[in-house]
Amino acid sequence: MRWDVEEWLAADRPDTIVHGDNLALTTTLPDGVARLVYLDPPFNTGRTQRHQPMRVVRDAEGPRVGFQGRSYAAVRGELSRYDDRFDDYWAFLHPRLEEAWRLLDERGTLYLHLDYREAHYAKVALDALFGRDCFLNELIWAYDYGAKSTRRWPAKHDTILVYVKEPASYYFDSTTVDREPYMAPGLVTPEKAARGKLPTDVWWHTIVGTNAAERTGYATQKPVGILRRIVQASSAPGDLVVDLFAGSGTTGAAAAALERRFLLADASADAVAVMHARLPDARRVSLPSLP
Repeated sequence: MRWDVEEWLAADRPDTIVHGDNLALTTTLPDGVARLVYLDPPFNTGRTQRHQPMRVVRDAEGPRVGFQGRSYAAVRGELSRYDDRFDDYWAFLHPRLEEAWRLLDERGTLYLHLDYREAHYAKVALDALFGRDCFLNELIWAYDYGAKSTRRWPAKHDTILVYVKEPASYYFDSTTVDREPYMAPGLVTPEKAARGKLPTDVWWHTIVGTNAAERTGYATQKPVGILRRIVQASSAPGDLVVDLFAGSGTTGAAAAALERRFLLADASADAVAVMHARLPDARRVSLPSLP
């Protein structure tokens, strides 16, 4: 089935998996369509990124003002002086971040999932794009698996940067989030130990294990527990959750289990096949090729 945004909107934004370029998809969508956007782009490991160039013009009279009035172009130029790999990667990612901001409604939140290679660049760039007052959290997802270097501290965490559309009105409900065990349960009352504690900004969570029931075989699959926590806190039942680098479809699985609607996109036919098997009730559509 071909993507038809008018039909999708008329049908009240049903759960949908889109095969195609995510930037081409976003440019068909209206402003403020989503409560939550989660982005888990390919990490910048030095490999060339495939991207469709898009020129974005920032309006000096528009609603977004970067930290101390600095434009993204100025910040990008400064960062590029420190690492010449930055340009190609951020030429790919920047227009998608601009579109993510546009897609969020007034209570919406962006979660950008990266590793140590780009997280420090991303924080500075997003301060310029969203405005520094829109920064909500730096989440650390810590795990422990695989080989461990003996020549440096082993890298065993990812960073998730959280930005809101409007600092005065964003949606956040920590009371709905699954609690986690106390690390020292003997130091709290039995009642508190049984109830568990609310998560902080450091999330200890295992990766998807080889024999885990949720495992799809997709190489970069994220655990549903991580996405479940994000969806619980930053959306309500019935809200639309968007994932533009959907991969194995974990965001959709978490959203569906929590009675949210989802729009997932990926350019990989293999990823779309995995998502369709995992989420068989979702509509599967494709975008026409870009010129």
